[in-house]
Amino acid sequence: MGNVFGRKSRPSRVTEQDRAILQLKQQRDKLKQYQKRTNLQLEKERILAKQLLKDGKKEKALVLLKKKRYQDQLLDKTENQISNLERMVQDIEFVQIEMKVIEGLKVGNDCLKSMHEAMSLEDVERIMDETQDAIDYQRQIDELLAGSLTQEDEDAVLAELEAITQGEELELPEVPSEPLPEVPEAAEPEPGIELTFQDSDMLSASKSRD
Repeated sequence: MGNVFGRKSRPSRVTEQDRAILQLKQQRDKLKQYQKRTNLQLEKERILAKQLLKDGKKEKALVLLKKKRYQDQLLDKTENQISNLERMVQDIEFVQIEMKVIEGLKVGNDCLKSMHEAMSLEDVERIMDETQDAIDYQRQIDELLAGSLTQEDEDAVLAELEAITQGEELELPEVPSEPLPEVPEAAEPEPGIELTFQDSDMLSASKSRD
């Protein structure tokens, strides 16, 4: 009928190895079924041969036992074939696992290759050299700073660090030792000059301060 609904056929995920494994397992199962049927038949023939011996039919019992012996040999061959089929299935499955491992290694190698192409060996060496140069430069600065300070400077730095650590309060400014300037006394009013009410109050306030 063709592709009626217009859908694209998806690629089958079943590989040739999967088909081979399926066929081998089907053959193995058929051999096991044959083995089971043969064992049941042999058990019946063994019982029948025993009954023939009781009935005095030794020749028929002998023929039946020869047939049973031949079928026993076939069962041994069947068992070997089953073992070979199971071994082949295990080998194919193990090869499939190895192929997946190899595919994973290939993907990993391609990833590493692309990463190496993004950063060449020269870039790594340059970055390492620049890093070492920066470390050496900082070490030189540290050595210069350490050599430029005297023992007194070192002690002052340690004292400041101790003060900051202990939360030492700031020192208050010293009280000036010089005496404060004196305030001049208010002049007495000359005789004959009348004082106003405001002047009288100011004079009284000046004397009370004295």
